[in-house]
Amino acid sequence: MDSSAQLSTGQATGAVSAAVAREQRNGFVAAVVAHAIWGLLPLYLHLLASVPALQIMVHRLVWCCIVVMSWLLLRGGLGPVRAALRDPGTRWRLAASAALISINWLGFTWAVNNGHVVEVSLGYFINPLLNVAIGVAFLGEKLTRARWFAVLLAAAGVAYLTVMQGRFPSLALVVGMSFAIYGVIRKVIPVEAIDGLAAETALLMPIGLAYLAWCEWAGTGVIGNGEWSSLMLLAASGLITAVPLGLFSYGARRIPYSTIGLIQYLGPSIQIVLGVFVFRETFSHVQAVSYGLIWIALALYAADGLRRSRTAAT
Repeated sequence: MDSSAQLSTGQATGAVSAAVAREQRNGFVAAVVAHAIWGLLPLYLHLLASVPALQIMVHRLVWCCIVVMSWLLLRGGLGPVRAALRDPGTRWRLAASAALISINWLGFTWAVNNGHVVEVSLGYFINPLLNVAIGVAFLGEKLTRARWFAVLLAAAGVAYLTVMQGRFPSLALVVGMSFAIYGVIRKVIPVEAIDGLAAETALLMPIGLAYLAWCEWAGTGVIGNGEWSSLMLLAASGLITAVPLGLFSYGARRIPYSTIGLIQYLGPSIQIVLGVFVFRETFSHVQAVSYGLIWIALALYAADGLRRSRTAAT
């Protein structure tokens, strides 16, 4: 091979490497922005404190459906959404995942607007470990010793919190478990993230519209009460829901899964900071010990994931 050919090959390889690096950098930024938006969500929900949590959740569902469907129409159509909804098995799975994400949204919204931001952030901290537990219990997955220890340490943190506070952290576990099971169901549905969200919200749209109409008829809706600022904020929930999901989907395809695993702790970390320093919620020594055990468990889990990914790459 002559020098000119070698130069061309080297330039082509360099161009490909630069393009890959640029894609990974863009993917990392997109994933970080997505989780930052999710972390800052309590600030948005706090502006809607006068609206019942169930109404907020239903508005979010309806406006999200409108935004996502409009986006898909602009990008080329709703073919994958129609295909998913025509298949009975896929439709039932999407209905189940839609119910779970609705529970998740409702629980999170109620928690924020009733002064439980710190508690509900726990649900997202333990979510990765709940995923592990579900994988072992229902999918036959095997764990390394490090991951077993991480799961047991997190369980000890939850048990300590339960005993010392005298109550089970049900709110955190409802939010965390609903999202974990949602993730498992979505993993086995052969539908892209945005298409799946469109299908999920479309399935619940008739129920949502009927509920909002009933609220207006009963005099509890935001339109009938002239709460136009709240209505504008609720309409924005479509973008607030769809945009971070789109960014996350973009990023997840371009960076390693282990990196995604670390970035996902950004959201609940922001939430706990907001809960303590913005909303002035208490953070007792009991919570500090419990959360400390869970954070150590997450660090062990993340370190094991990084070690395994590096071993696989060599």
